[in-house]
Amino acid sequence: MLVSQNIVDAFNQQVGNELGASNQYVNIATYFSEENLEELAKFFFRQAEEEREHAMKFVHFLLDAGGHVKIPAIVEPKHDFSSAEEAVQAALDWETEVTQQIYGLVELAQSEKNYVAQRLLDWFVDEQLEEVSLMDSLLGIVRRAGENNLLYVEDYLTRHGVEGGSSVEE
Repeated sequence: MLVSQNIVDAFNQQVGNELGASNQYVNIATYFSEENLEELAKFFFRQAEEEREHAMKFVHFLLDAGGHVKIPAIVEPKHDFSSAEEAVQAALDWETEVTQQIYGLVELAQSEKNYVAQRLLDWFVDEQLEEVSLMDSLLGIVRRAGENNLLYVEDYLTRHGVEGGSSVEE
C-alpha cells in the first residue's frame, strides 16, 4: 500500500466532505431554480457535479494506492435560503472550509513524507484557490445587483459563459 492507514482514513473522510459539498450545491441550485433564476441554478448544478468529481478523484486515488474506500456518513446540507446572497455566502463559506480541510490533508501527507499523496493534493490546493475566488466574486456580483436585480446576475452569467469551475470577473 502506497499510503498509511492515517492517510486512507483522512482521504475517506474527504470523500464524504466532497459528496456533502455536492449535496449542498444541489440544494443551492434548487433554491435558484425555485426562484426562476435558471442560470444561477445551472451554475450550482455544475458545481455539484464538480464536487462529485472531486470525491471520485480521492476514491480512485485510494484504489490506485491500495487503500480501502469507506465513505462516511454525509452531513445533511442546508435546505432553505432566505436570499440569493445567503445561498452564495453558504457556497463561499463551504469552499473556505474545504480549503482548510485540504490544508490539513497536505500537512498530514507532508508529515508522513508521502509524496504521492502530496502530488494529488497539489491539484486540490490549486483548485481551492479557483473555487474560493469564484464564489467570492459571485457573492460580490450578487451583492452589487441586490435581491431585486438578480436578473442582471443571470444576464452576466449568460453573457460571460460562466460555468461552475470557471472564474467570475467582477
